[in-house]
Order: sequence, then C-alpha cells, then structure tokens
Amino acid sequence: MIIRQAKREDAAEVSAFLNALVALGKRRLPADEEFVRDVYIGHADNIACSVAEDTDGALLGIQILLRATEGNPYGVEPAWGIIGTHVNPKAARRGVGRKLFATTQAAARNAGLQKIEATIGAKSPDALAYYDTMGFETFASDDEKVRKCFQVG
Repeated sequence: MIIRQAKREDAAEVSAFLNALVALGKRRLPADEEFVRDVYIGHADNIACSVAEDTDGALLGIQILLRATEGNPYGVEPAWGIIGTHVNPKAARRGVGRKLFATTQAAARNAGLQKIEATIGAKSPDALAYYDTMGFETFASDDEKVRKCFQVG
C-alpha cells in the first residue's frame, strides 16, 4: 500500500467507495464525483488530501486535512485542522486509516497546526473507535455528533 496526494482523476473511484459507504449507512454527506473534486481534492483550504492505493492501483481510502477558517461549516476554531477519513469498505481493517493518518499528521506539523478536529456521527461506532485509536479525545458531543480533538505537537 502506498499513500500519495489525491488527484482530480481519483474522484470517480473515491466517489464509488463513498457511495458504498452511503449504502451501508456509514456516510450521510454527498458522495458524487463533483463533491469529491471540489470539497475534498480541490478545496481552497486544503493542507493535504491523501489516498491509499493498493499495489494493483485500487484506491483503499482517502483522508482530508483542511485549515479551519473563520465561519467554517463545522464550527472548528480558526487555524485548527479539520480532518475527514473514509475507507473503502472492501479495505476495512487493513491499516488504511493508520497509514493515512501518519501522512496527515506530518502534513499538520509542517503546516504549523496545533490541533486537528474530527466531527463524527454519534451513531458511527467504527469511526469513533478509529479516532480514539489515533489519539483523538472527545471534547463535545450531542445526540447527533461527537467532536474529537488531536494535539499535533
């Protein structure tokens, strides 16, 4: 498995596994190619958008790290990082998230971030467990979402 920067050409394959996550009830955000290109790969506040690729070239996951700006839709403190992680259901439990996060953590340090925030659906036990394993700590929650923070430095 290799980790590399996402390219616009990856949008179709990422969209396909995001749609599989939607079908499994593990994703509620849009999953179309335009969303992937504009909100993940080509977002103006991107620090890093990495994909995990298998040796046969299949995409196994994507992780996005944005710099939070004033008025961001997640309510994240400006200058913190905002992270999103999505693993192809066919690649679950293969260490994809862990490898992606190592790359994202380095990008966060290089960008001078002090903290990274993840907002996770409260009824997403796999995602909650992943972020716990990566060292994120819960600092706020309600019936719909759990907000977790990671100290970069």
